[in-house]
Amino acid sequence: MIPGISSITHRFSCFSPSSLTGKEALTHFPSLGAPGGSAPGKGHVKQCELLQLSRKQKRLCRREPGLAETLRDAIRLGILECQFQFRSERWNCSLEGRPSLLKRGFKETAFLYAVSSAALTHSLARACSAGRMERCTCDDSPGLENRKAWQWGVCGDNLKYSTKFLKKFLGQKRIGKDLRAKVDIHNTNVGIKAVKNGLKTTCKCHGVSGSCAVRTCWKQLSPFHEIGRLLKLRYDDAVKVFSTSNDAVGHSELAGPHRHGHSAKHPALPRPTDLVYVEDSPSFCRPSKYSLGTAGRTCSREGNCDSMCCGRGYNTQSRLVTFSCHCQVQWCCYVECQQCMQEEVVYSCKQ
Repeated sequence: MIPGISSITHRFSCFSPSSLTGKEALTHFPSLGAPGGSAPGKGHVKQCELLQLSRKQKRLCRREPGLAETLRDAIRLGILECQFQFRSERWNCSLEGRPSLLKRGFKETAFLYAVSSAALTHSLARACSAGRMERCTCDDSPGLENRKAWQWGVCGDNLKYSTKFLKKFLGQKRIGKDLRAKVDIHNTNVGIKAVKNGLKTTCKCHGVSGSCAVRTCWKQLSPFHEIGRLLKLRYDDAVKVFSTSNDAVGHSELAGPHRHGHSAKHPALPRPTDLVYVEDSPSFCRPSKYSLGTAGRTCSREGNCDSMCCGRGYNTQSRLVTFSCHCQVQWCCYVECQQCMQEEVVYSCKQ
């Protein structure tokens, strides 16, 4: 296992999804100090000591004010995106059962590693451009000095520093013939690549009356929802792999099923963008050490009830919901709405 990613994803299991605030995702302790921004003085050192990190990672954390807060933001980002992407699936990225899940080589484990590394990469790059990290600043795009970038408000997301620091922070090493370690590292890199592929060049014009006589360009990351959606597609097409010896290079490597156009004598290697796994997932229909099952989960009758409820059927319930309606802008300056009620039909899986 990769020490940084595995320990960070493990911490998801300690909290209720309804009470996520961003402060609690990195530790088993009830609090990490004052919310928002880095703590004054050497408060960040105390935050680093509370985190479940390796000795090397704690040392890096103490040397980098702002890192503890950024790690916290990254974990919250990864949790919420995972739960959003799997909101209609049998496994809905719930926090229950996470430690047991991380010990296995399922597709869901692959997604957790990828979304965790992507969230760390994304959050670190954004923290640099926002000035929350002392040892990094804007991206080093050609012709864009940091002072000018801050002046125009076009400080680019520093993906170069983010990926370099993350590699050092995770401390990936040679893992020999350990199949599971190879799989974890591969899926971690898939998450990092997903962030890299979402890097775009954005430009801003400066000139009289909106003319583009002078143009400043900088690097900007895609919204994390786009990265999460891409990783979910990778999950849907994940490749089951095994370990095979490569005599040419003298070590084992991951291999998957034969693809069309490849020689049947040689197993196909997974692509760098493929999520990979080593064992088939459970059904997640009934409560187990991996999830709470699907009993009581809401579903869409025309969409996913049959799959979600695993053939057990579903209950139908009507309820009245209140919502704002007939809203009008009043002078000056507020919106006035009426409260309307309507009947809503809810479908939920039977026990």
